[in-house]
Amino acid sequence: MSTSQQPDPRDRPARLTVGVVGAGRVGPALAASLQLAGHRPVAVSGVSDTSRRRAALMLPDVPLVPPAEVLQRADLVLLTVPDDTLPGLVAGLAETGAVRPGQLLVHTSGRYGAKVLDPALRAGALPLALHPAMTFTGTPVDVQRLAGCSFGVTAPEELRLAAEALVIEMGGEPEWIAEEMRPLYHAALALGANHLVTLVAQSMELLREAGVEAPDRMLGPLLGAALDNALRSGDAALTGPVARGDAGTVAAHVEQLRKHAPQTVAGYLAMARATADRALAHGLLKPELAEDLLGVLATGTDATDGTDGIEGDAR
Repeated sequence: MSTSQQPDPRDRPARLTVGVVGAGRVGPALAASLQLAGHRPVAVSGVSDTSRRRAALMLPDVPLVPPAEVLQRADLVLLTVPDDTLPGLVAGLAETGAVRPGQLLVHTSGRYGAKVLDPALRAGALPLALHPAMTFTGTPVDVQRLAGCSFGVTAPEELRLAAEALVIEMGGEPEWIAEEMRPLYHAALALGANHLVTLVAQSMELLREAGVEAPDRMLGPLLGAALDNALRSGDAALTGPVARGDAGTVAAHVEQLRKHAPQTVAGYLAMARATADRALAHGLLKPELAEDLLGVLATGTDATDGTDGIEGDAR
């Protein structure tokens, strides 16, 4: 990163003691990244044997203590717990007096902005929402992957520079997300990344069923090129039978999926309808071919689940 991209030293936080509440896949990786930037992990909490082993691997010699003690020891506390657990955790820590005035409290939930930390804010903490747009393995490779990773950042305006400086110190790129846009931002990431894993896993299963010995090797170049084209060109990168309006091919797909992997039919049809809509809107799918295609998709839905919720011309 060039010098011009580095934060002003006056805006950089002082060297901080760092604590982690929730030793899942994310917290130890972020703490290890902060350690590389000169901060000092001092405490971590974890309940399961897996989380304790992960903490020992990623943060060796950092003591495992209860959450309240993590807050007692650390200037900067990473709350890296599941989304549904976060509000109750914050409220509980604030009610028990564990939060200290001036303490940086950082959560990594994509769903929530800074307001979920309001109970801690009222106790004097400094709230930051820093969500890394990255999948984590719970191994040291995660620290390397943070280089260049975008972070969804939400914080009070007066803490914006501090939040962005912390992200840059972890090797990431801060991307400001308004409080009210956090759920939409998170939905977009889940749609692209989480559903991609499901689609790829299903595709590999079907290829094995078709007799392909190394589906990962077959899919790697194809999916890599598709992703690169999509990121560069958006909908213009659409290819395949749906975009071409090959209704007969799509019907054959549905028939074979129904026979060999009925659990994949609903997803195939839903994605095919979405693809057809986008291909039509961008002039890739000819309207005269769309009618037969959409008819196949609607019939496929009716034949698969027995419902009558999709009309023949629905898109």
